[in-house]
Amino acid sequence: MLASPSCPKVSSLNYEKKFRLADFFDMHWDEYKQSPSEPIKPEQYKAVNAIRVCRTEALGVDYYACPECGEVTKVYHSCKNRFCPRCSWQDTLNWADLMKSRMMAIPHRHVVMTLPHQLNHLIKENNGLLLSILFRSAADTFKLWMKEKYNIKPGIISVLHTFGEMKQFHVHVHMIVSWGGVHIHTNELQSIKGEFVNYDELKDSFKRKFKEQLIDLFDKNSLSHNFSSKAEFLQFIDRINQKKWIIHLEPPMNIPTQVIRYIGRYSKRACLSEYKITSIKGETISFSYKDNKNKDIYNKPIVRQLELNYREFFPLLLQHVPLPYFRLVRYYGVYSNRTSIPKEYLFDNQQQEEQLQQQESEPENWEDLQVEKTGENPLICKQCQTRMIYLHTKIISRDKLKSLTFKRFNMINSKARNPQVA
Repeated sequence: MLASPSCPKVSSLNYEKKFRLADFFDMHWDEYKQSPSEPIKPEQYKAVNAIRVCRTEALGVDYYACPECGEVTKVYHSCKNRFCPRCSWQDTLNWADLMKSRMMAIPHRHVVMTLPHQLNHLIKENNGLLLSILFRSAADTFKLWMKEKYNIKPGIISVLHTFGEMKQFHVHVHMIVSWGGVHIHTNELQSIKGEFVNYDELKDSFKRKFKEQLIDLFDKNSLSHNFSSKAEFLQFIDRINQKKWIIHLEPPMNIPTQVIRYIGRYSKRACLSEYKITSIKGETISFSYKDNKNKDIYNKPIVRQLELNYREFFPLLLQHVPLPYFRLVRYYGVYSNRTSIPKEYLFDNQQQEEQLQQQESEPENWEDLQVEKTGENPLICKQCQTRMIYLHTKIISRDKLKSLTFKRFNMINSKARNPQVA
């Protein structure tokens, strides 16, 4: 029997970090948006609104109770916005588990390819056009190099970042590149021996491919710009060609699980992790960042603090909100069509693949994610060690005088709706 609902003990499963980004928005956003430092785009409004209501009663609450002692637990719904720091962790875990079974059983390398900052103003003016060129140019550089040198078609997974450690506009793409692939003529799986690459050759290829596509946009009048003539535009191109086009390669990793976890947790993450927020005080927020230009005695970047007023912080952060429907993760080479890869070439065997497909058709395993995150199962009563029972879900109606209560007959598919006056 459940304990009497008249006076249950209620615990909340929000797993709060020390500071929440939503709290800082709650404190200052309404005032900031009246006179913003930079124009606020619709997708930025949407992202902020989602972060502010994520895991609050506004999105709904599931209630669970212990059948032994009556302890009631509230589980708040998440917003699932791509920019939300609280939802990105779960998205990363799901993506990593999915991808590791779709990768070839050969070494992979983490590659970072960066555009010169002189291109930033053109990137911002062209709503994703140049970001798409970056994706293609980076992937084509390695596809061509492996084809010409080894007659191999590689697999590439690319993740876009527009931010640096201090949240400045810093455009680069992280790539998981198979160190080998499917041989073009024999169709056999082949690894590349060694890790040496000619960096200058790769940089020149990357630079050339990006430049050609950028000039093509200009010639087709598809590029938003302030150049008075093509001659002035080409002079600009020549100047950025003299700047550093950075390519960084990590040593090959043999196990795809290691690779995907590494790059997944590093790259498929929110712009600002709440774990890095060190202080929220009045009108200012502080967060930690790595100073990659200065190293400690162990040759690791020195960790510093950056403190900003909300009028500086909000536009700095929000410039990285993804464009609507813009794909931040893209796949190239043999990974662009995973069904074309022979099953025996994949890291997981066929039985594991079938198990994964079965898992994908099932609802998200929220409990396992919480256990990995916190070390505890939130639906096991701490006092009785008994599994809690689902009671109902409450959602606040747009009519603020009412709340909607859903009682779930089937835990996966259906709910019964029972409007109640709050």
